[in-house]
Amino acid sequence: MVEPVDAWWRRRQWSRGTAVPYPVGAFRSAWASYPVLIRQYHPEWNHGVVLTQVPPAAEVLLTWECDVGHVFVATPAEQRSRPGRERRRSVWCPECQLQATPQRWPVLPEDWPATVPVPQRVERVRGRQTLPAAPARGAPPAAGGALAGGRATGGLPTGAVASSRARSARPRSGRVAQPVPRSICTKTPRLPSGESFTSVCAPATASAVEADLRQALQERFAFTFAHTAIRLDRPFFDHVEAWPDIVLPELRVAIEYDSTGRHGLEHVGPRQETDRRKDRAVRAIGWEVVRIRTGRLPALGPYDLEVSGLSGRTLDRLVDTLRDLRGALFVDAYAR
Repeated sequence: MVEPVDAWWRRRQWSRGTAVPYPVGAFRSAWASYPVLIRQYHPEWNHGVVLTQVPPAAEVLLTWECDVGHVFVATPAEQRSRPGRERRRSVWCPECQLQATPQRWPVLPEDWPATVPVPQRVERVRGRQTLPAAPARGAPPAAGGALAGGRATGGLPTGAVASSRARSARPRSGRVAQPVPRSICTKTPRLPSGESFTSVCAPATASAVEADLRQALQERFAFTFAHTAIRLDRPFFDHVEAWPDIVLPELRVAIEYDSTGRHGLEHVGPRQETDRRKDRAVRAIGWEVVRIRTGRLPALGPYDLEVSGLSGRTLDRLVDTLRDLRGALFVDAYAR
C-alpha cells in the first residue's frame, strides 16, 4: 500500500528495530542512472530522508520538483518508468506534460449540421470525398455536378475536384507544427511557491512615482521592502517568478502602479491582457494584487484603485484597502 514518506519511514524503523533502517548511500547504485531525479529530489521536502535511503521498489510517496519549478508527488516506480513512453532526460512532471500536449483540431463528424459553411464541410459518398454543391439563393440544394457558387467542374468528376482541393489545402510539408520550446531562466532560487525574495533578474524601478510610493509606505509601515519578486508555481513568460512594483511579504500583497505612460500606450490593449495574466499567476499562489490605476485606466481586480495620481488621499485609500484585505489589527501592527 502506498503511504507518505514519514509514515513509511516510521514503519520501517519499527519493523527493523533501528532508528536508521537504510543508511545513506544504501541504494546509490540503483539511482545512479537517474541523475535528473537525484537533482530534483530534495530531502527537506521529504522529512529529511535522502534519496539513496529509499529502495527503488518502495511504495512510498515522495515530493519532487521539476526543472521548471512544479512540485508534485510520485512514487519511485512512477518516476523511473515514464508514462506515455517518454524517457527524455529521465524526468516526468504532470504539469509539464499537460502544457506540452499538442492541441489537435477536432474532426468533423459524419452528421455535421447543414448550417456549417460549404467549403468547410466534407462528406463521404461511396468511399470518395466530395464537396456538396452550394444551393442557389432561393432554390433547393442541387444534387451535384457543380461547385459552390455555381461554377462548373470543367468535366472533372466531383471526387477529383474535391481531392485536388484537399491536396491544395493540406500543408505542403505534411508535418504537424510543434510548439516552440521555451528556455526557463535558471537564476530563480529554489523556493516554495508563494515565497518572496530579492531577484537578480528583476528590472530596476522605471518610474519616479513608484519610488515615491515606496518611500511613503516605508515612512508609515515597517514592512520588508527589500524583496522584489514572488516565486510562482508555473512559468510566466521565461521565468517562474513575478516582479510587482512593491512586494509586501508580511501581508502577501503585491502593489502595482499603472499609468498610460508618455505616449499613452502602457497598460492598454495586449499589455492589459498581460497584466491580467500576471494577476492570475500571483493570485494562484495565495497572494493578492492591488493596482493603482491612473490615466483613466479601468480597474482589473476587485481591490484596484482608480485615481488621478499619487497623493496623500491615494495613500490613505491604499492603506484602507490593505486593512480590508488583511484586517486592521494586523496591518496596524506594522505601523511606525
